[in-house]
Amino acid sequence: MSNNPHERLDRRGFLIASAATLGASAGLAASAGSARAEAAAAAPAAAGATVYTGDIIAGRKVVSTLDVGDLEGGRKHLLYFQGVEMPTGQHWYVSVVVAKGAKPGKRVVLTSGVHGDEMSSVHTVHSVMNQLDPAAMSGTVMAVTDIARPAMEGMQRRWPNAGRGADLIDLNREWPGDENGLTAPSRHAGLLFNRLLRPNADAAIDFHTGTTGFEVAAFNIGGMDVPAVKAMIELYPVDQIFDNHVYPGVLHNAFMDAGIPAFTPEIGAARVLDLDMAALFVEGTMNVLKHYGIVAGPMGRTGKDVDVFTGNSAFPILAREGGLVEPLVRLGDRVQPGQKIAIQRNSFGEIVAEYETAVAGVVTGQRSDAMAEPGNPLAFILFHRDAQDGAESYPE
Repeated sequence: MSNNPHERLDRRGFLIASAATLGASAGLAASAGSARAEAAAAAPAAAGATVYTGDIIAGRKVVSTLDVGDLEGGRKHLLYFQGVEMPTGQHWYVSVVVAKGAKPGKRVVLTSGVHGDEMSSVHTVHSVMNQLDPAAMSGTVMAVTDIARPAMEGMQRRWPNAGRGADLIDLNREWPGDENGLTAPSRHAGLLFNRLLRPNADAAIDFHTGTTGFEVAAFNIGGMDVPAVKAMIELYPVDQIFDNHVYPGVLHNAFMDAGIPAFTPEIGAARVLDLDMAALFVEGTMNVLKHYGIVAGPMGRTGKDVDVFTGNSAFPILAREGGLVEPLVRLGDRVQPGQKIAIQRNSFGEIVAEYETAVAGVVTGQRSDAMAEPGNPLAFILFHRDAQDGAESYPE
């Protein structure tokens, strides 16, 4: 692969579980008023009153549509949302926690589990919700932490779809979904977005981590050209910001297209709990809730208290050979053009490849699996590109 940072990569997916497109987030930018109006006109009608199915699972009532305005204030509500059906005709149920304040106010939605191998993101949302006292709140915080239930059952990134034989679908390329779509994941996304998420959000945060085999640093992804998004991202005491609208089809961009400011935090490695890193995002999220007046109290640490590196592009370094990878840098390291970042050895222990960065920036993602085959990403370098030529795609 060429190390020219200006070369376009026509590949799907950025394995750090996130993203959005330049066109998608533009729905909130000042210059996109007409596009926002068209998107709103094309969107499904907002969900109506709460619909209870009559089912109770483990003592929790089940809803197929939720309006948090129908819930009693000053307390927490634990519900199940009825998602798409399985091949057996039973449903996938999604856990919903609503902290409904005693007083009216803004509504913030917190989501995780869009990828099934991302545990620190789930823990972060749990930790925020456990700190909330609805009796002292003004407004509502709704948390949904197991969106891709079948993927989470196997702690794997993608939804195991049975539509055309064994298939794995990345649910974070399906939003806002289609209730009458051609796959179960598309329908599941449509049900959740139309009947649970969008109707109850004035702002949204979709939490992620790196993916299995590839670890990421602590950073936020979002369009810093959108004032409401910029204000939220800067309230986090994390030292990297990926200022990019990235892909269509991801959840935070579906919110953006609906006129709801949203972004994606990235919290380290998959399949593990990084408690220290998660604590940074808990602190930042509580700052966001204070920013919106939902909870009271002084702000915690923000981006002003750390040395933040902001980049608008990520330079991928891909394996050219198969073999054992020895990293020479760590997550968060600043690097310069020409700096060697990894070497690779074959089964005889001989060096078969050496890898350098062609850009100056910071290591934002790094392969954690020790073996790699040709084409596997070994690292991503967050950097600033002066000229942008539209949405970027990244190898996965």
